Amino acid sequence: QVQLVESGGGSVQAGGSLRLSCAGPRFIYSMYCMAWFRQTPGKERERVASLYTRSGITYYADSAKGRFTISHDNAKTTLYLQMNSLKPEDTAMYYCAAGSLCSDSRYNYNYWGQGTQVTVSS
Repeated sequence: QVQLVESGGGSVQAGGSLRLSCAGPRFIYSMYCMAWFRQTPGKERERVASLYTRSGITYYADSAKGRFTISHDNAKTTLYLQMNSLKPEDTAMYYCAAGSLCSDSRYNYNYWGQGTQVTVSS
């Protein structure tokens, strides 16, 4: 079974930075859309950013534009999410996902990680 493994979450103060990582098998990074989602209790999982690994086309939610950067390193088969200027409303469980089509719908993604918690205090 394909596994994606996130790391890099933690607790920071508002204005701080974190870099999330997502490691997975090589074939995913050469074929798929890779994305970062986040979810808070009682809310739908929302797409924060996504990346078509072949074309490099990226997408950012309005809440992430100008602060977050999605990237990947094919050699290491790792997806990253650099998060700067963090706000308390960024507090959530962050998941990486892989699918054939980048979209807002979680159901378009075939593979998910277990999540990494990000907590931003004011």
